[in-house]
Amino acid sequence: MSEWVDNFKWLTGDEKPIIKSYEVEYGFGYHPLKRPIEYYINHGVINLDKPRGPTSHQVTAWVKHMLKVSKTGHGGTLDPMVSGVLPIGIERATPAMRYIVGSYKEYIGVIHLHSDVGDDELENVFKLFSRGRIYQKPPYRSSVRRRLRTKEIYELEVLEKENKDILFRIRCESGFYVRKLAHDIGLILGVGAHLSELRRIAAGPFNENHNLVSLYELAAAIYKYEEEGDESLIRRVIMPYEYIFKFYPKIIVKDTAVAAITYGAQLKAPGIIGIFGEFKK
Repeated sequence: MSEWVDNFKWLTGDEKPIIKSYEVEYGFGYHPLKRPIEYYINHGVINLDKPRGPTSHQVTAWVKHMLKVSKTGHGGTLDPMVSGVLPIGIERATPAMRYIVGSYKEYIGVIHLHSDVGDDELENVFKLFSRGRIYQKPPYRSSVRRRLRTKEIYELEVLEKENKDILFRIRCESGFYVRKLAHDIGLILGVGAHLSELRRIAAGPFNENHNLVSLYELAAAIYKYEEEGDESLIRRVIMPYEYIFKFYPKIIVKDTAVAAITYGAQLKAPGIIGIFGEFKK
């Protein structure tokens, strides 16, 4: 787990300073990192490291029970035997998880070939799939309707080959069936193949290198807060829900401008603190 930094970089991924300094009027709300602890938890997200075995729904329900909250939701289903990044929104952050469900996903995994093939042949087949849209039909055991659809692969590479086992990495569109890709690769190679291991390493702005926490770490943070009154660990385990929008273009406005905007007023330059990303009309 990493310490949070009290600036805009965690929110924007942009090292440039905000356009102008501004003294926050806390009567209108709280700094995302300095919210009262109950408010902080109920507007938070967890970058959870899902273990192999339980379903995504089960893990999300466990988090709900552990935090004693009424609502939690995750950012994209992982099969029971798949581990890795499972963003979980808490209470007021739950509706925003739909933006993670639709974000790109990244995985590392192992494809087991049913017969060995040459390195050049393998590389050529991976290049066929490496970029672009491909047709997929969900597996029979999938929970969605089995109709033909197109999904995009952004990156695909072989990391290592040992006999009939292929370690690979893929970055793909949400809803892509990696297990089906393994089957198709085996089909084109003419030897057959199946996916033997899979781990998700990124889902939108959430990845395994930034504040990824286990269920045990979450339990320890909750214990420290509830039994010892120490908020420090739970504030590192849970992130403000604004992190969901880290890579989205955004405009940060003054507290005093928010009410007028919600009543339909146009946003003008004096009401803007900072602009991050590019906007189009």
